[in-house]
Amino acid sequence: QVQLQESGPGLVKPSQTLSLTCTVSGGSITTNDYAWTWIRQPPGRGMEWIGNIHYSGSPNYSPFLKSRTSISRDTSKNQFTLQLSSVTPEDTAVYYCANLEYNYWGQGTQVTVSS
Repeated sequence: QVQLQESGPGLVKPSQTLSLTCTVSGGSITTNDYAWTWIRQPPGRGMEWIGNIHYSGSPNYSPFLKSRTSISRDTSKNQFTLQLSSVTPEDTAVYYCANLEYNYWGQGTQVTVSS
């Protein structure tokens, strides 16, 4: 069974870079046709797709966040990482990693942007 687990700091200061890692177990992030996704849910709002990285290593980003987002992977650790730069309090949210095709989700991690 595939499991995903987010990790990273829960508090980030404004203007800094948010960095989260998703560790995947029970399956390989290089498996054909898999895409590994980052999604967030700000307080009181719906889910927001941030971007993904395909099994080939090719990333895709939301046009609304593209200028500040980078998604990468470490195949030796079976992990993929989100970096979101120049954060503001508007980036406060619960962040999830997921494989949407097969409905695998991490439990989510709260990230608060505050000085």
